Amino acid sequence: MRVYDLIVIGGGPAGLAAAISARQEGIQNILILERDNELGGILNQCIHNGFGLHTFREELTGPEYAARFIEQAKELGIPYKLSTMVLDISSAHGHSAHAACGAGAPDCKLVTAMNREDGLLQLPAYSVILAMGCRERPRGALNIPGYRPAGIYTAGTAQRLVNMDGYMPGREVVILGSGDIGLIMARRMTLEGANVKVVAELMPYSGGLQRNIVQCLEDFNIPLKLSHTVIDIHGKDRVTGITLAQVGPDRQPIPGTEEEISCDTLLLSCGLIPENELSDKLGVTLSPITGGPAVNESLETDVPGVFACGNVLHVHDLVDYVSEESGRAGRHAAQYIKGLAHDSSADVILPLHTDGGVRYTVPQTIRPAHMEDTLLIRFRVGAVYTNCNVSAWLDDTCLVKMRKAKVAPGEMQQLILKKADLIDAKPDQSITIRIEEA
Repeated sequence: MRVYDLIVIGGGPAGLAAAISARQEGIQNILILERDNELGGILNQCIHNGFGLHTFREELTGPEYAARFIEQAKELGIPYKLSTMVLDISSAHGHSAHAACGAGAPDCKLVTAMNREDGLLQLPAYSVILAMGCRERPRGALNIPGYRPAGIYTAGTAQRLVNMDGYMPGREVVILGSGDIGLIMARRMTLEGANVKVVAELMPYSGGLQRNIVQCLEDFNIPLKLSHTVIDIHGKDRVTGITLAQVGPDRQPIPGTEEEISCDTLLLSCGLIPENELSDKLGVTLSPITGGPAVNESLETDVPGVFACGNVLHVHDLVDYVSEESGRAGRHAAQYIKGLAHDSSADVILPLHTDGGVRYTVPQTIRPAHMEDTLLIRFRVGAVYTNCNVSAWLDDTCLVKMRKAKVAPGEMQQLILKKADLIDAKPDQSITIRIEEA
């Protein structure tokens, strides 16, 4: 039975970058498993530009950005299986694959997958990288009353219909939620001749990037109504309209503010959820905030040899950040496979806490002994803050402080910590990332 050094689950931008990085670190026996019929992930339907500004210093469309990583993976000879659905990841202990892994690999993993050509596959591997991406929150999770007529789509589904399949979901459109996909689809539907009547957002701020608010809504005179939500959907066979209402600070509709808007299509852009069913079955601890695995400075989960990166870890706003993060995951997975990751049983582990409006951090723990010279901490805030300081503290010692004119939930923030500042930390200490008034 063939034993892989590394299996990467997902052939989107995260999985490709992780596999490429691991190969460049000298790992030869790699396999990418992708459930779609082509590599590239969600980027294949993102035909708008704005990708690659950080990675390639030029503006690319989604398919162009994906193509560069696909070409690189092919040049490096990294094998992949398409149309392959991973069903389970488990420990190989007690399975015949465990003997194939050898006595020195007690944490060998067994990946169970299926496709048309091979049937049921059971693939042992020394290390696994989770790069399954995320999915959209559907109508069923939003508790909107009304029938279930045709014409209700998640924004990503509508994007695929328009950009890849050549279908128009509708002509008179209302969009609920101002996430980046919803904003981009407001522009896309307008360019295809639809009338986008309004983008409604439950929160008092937009969930998307500022550049998308400007380029997708303001440039096309599409109204954005903050603190509004859909409270009813009209129509039985096909959507005929919706009822919009203003909400108060408790997010409940305010009586008397109802407004009926006729439309034939409702697009939902109400958040993204990391695809972590496989992670959960494996026993990986998930963060209740991000919905993704809790990881350390090496992007390793609490299951040894299992790493996570990209939108399955936490939802990113820029694919350039996904590629950078996934490259780190591939590098650390390579070190694990080579045995360079030393015994960590005696290591100091510093938990990361949040304060003053910071919702979460990635990673959630740091082992200073395993850090590279610097470590990038990514996090999101829970509200809009202006003229503030973003800082990191080791107990009462300030490690780094940055002045910010504005931070918002729709834009990921980051800080850089130095190994030299943490290497002498004690086991009872912790790191706090906080926002303070300037």
